Amino acid sequence: MSRRIFILLAAWAVASWGGNLYAAQDEATALVKRTSERMLSTLQARRAEVDRNPSLIYGMVDSIVAPHFDFERITQGAVGQYWRQASPNQQRALVDAFKQVLIRTYARSLLNYSGQEIRYLPVRPGSRDSTVTVSTEVQDSGGPPVPVDYRLYNNSGRWKVYDVVIDNASLVGNYRSSFAAEVRKGGIDGLISKLGDMNSKGQG
Repeated sequence: MSRRIFILLAAWAVASWGGNLYAAQDEATALVKRTSERMLSTLQARRAEVDRNPSLIYGMVDSIVAPHFDFERITQGAVGQYWRQASPNQQRALVDAFKQVLIRTYARSLLNYSGQEIRYLPVRPGSRDSTVTVSTEVQDSGGPPVPVDYRLYNNSGRWKVYDVVIDNASLVGNYRSSFAAEVRKGGIDGLISKLGDMNSKGQG
């Protein structure tokens, strides 16, 4: 999972978009470009601080990148059928904890980025209304290109990422089986506790 998150980071963080796309798709890809440029410029400006205190990167990712991900939708997809069993308070706890897992994993990967080459493919309509899929290929060192698809949906005029498919494996789907196992073992509270443990131990 950590390698997949690293590839996700590489494709997001150095995005440079172009081409004549439909207006809605232009808006989605422009969002990625603005976010990546701001993230990298902020990291560069504060690199010395981050080298001394790497935990600063968490706040940077939380404020710059995280607002463009729909963590509630991502969490709901990862929890799957058990989401409806959770109370509103449990649902909020799941979202908050899983968001921190993803932010921490993403941020740690950002510290290790080393300039992987990205190839950008045509954006295509998503499988549902008001969705698009932004496709890229990441040239990881010593291996074939890795396909990375970003799935975004339009939420009242704002594009949000709700899943990422890395080498044909969904980020949401990758967590679904392990989350289901935790719920079967310890219920919703057991999954919340597990996510809390992952955050306290710096796992992703």
